[in-house]
Amino acid sequence: MRRTVGIVIGVGTHLLFAVTVWHLFWFLKGVPLNAARWSGVGTGSALVIDALLATSFALPHSLLLVPAVRRKILAAGVPVPFYGCLFCIATCVSLLVTILAWQPVDTVAWRWPAPLDAVVAWAFIASWVGLFFSLHLTGLGWQTGWTPWWHWFRRLPVPRRAFVERGAYRFLRHPVYLAFLGLVWFAPVVTFDRVVLIACWTVYISIGSVLKDRRLARYLGEDYRAYQARVPGYPGIPFGPLARLP
Repeated sequence: MRRTVGIVIGVGTHLLFAVTVWHLFWFLKGVPLNAARWSGVGTGSALVIDALLATSFALPHSLLLVPAVRRKILAAGVPVPFYGCLFCIATCVSLLVTILAWQPVDTVAWRWPAPLDAVVAWAFIASWVGLFFSLHLTGLGWQTGWTPWWHWFRRLPVPRRAFVERGAYRFLRHPVYLAFLGLVWFAPVVTFDRVVLIACWTVYISIGSVLKDRRLARYLGEDYRAYQARVPGYPGIPFGPLARLP
């Protein structure tokens, strides 16, 4: 029975991941599932709700990455091979709640010049390609929980996750986050609710980049600190925690 439950959790997690990616694509493209605001919700209230929703995605996603939180959850009885599935489920559910409950605001804050519409549209697609390619470089199966779950399914020990400096990681430390920023920023028409999304998720990704560097430096030690000294967090940052570190 326990093995059956484990199989259902693993398969269900990755079906949920596929559904979430599908809805996230259209949401970020500007085609929300919720085409109209809730009855009685004004523009100001809608923007507050959207800010809370955007933040609600960031909180569980970040908390589950904190080593102390991970240790407590594992100590509570969650098997190690299923922690990745738990992380993926929490991320997907929070994203779907954000997408389904989002309150659209039609007022335009700015728009790219019309001749650039095609460029912005292709940049949005390129950001998706860059996102999945960067995830592939570090192991997409680790991000979704597939790799540890698949080893559990095959009755094999969970391998140790390694960091390999290759591809985009030779030029910046956070290509996944940079691609995700592209998904958020590249919209031909930017309404005020999109401004809220851009602001909240840009701040979240900036803070998340610093915290990720700290986690990897803790786990990988001097190898990662040497990597930080060679490669900036993002191109063009001359100083601060996301520049090359001495």
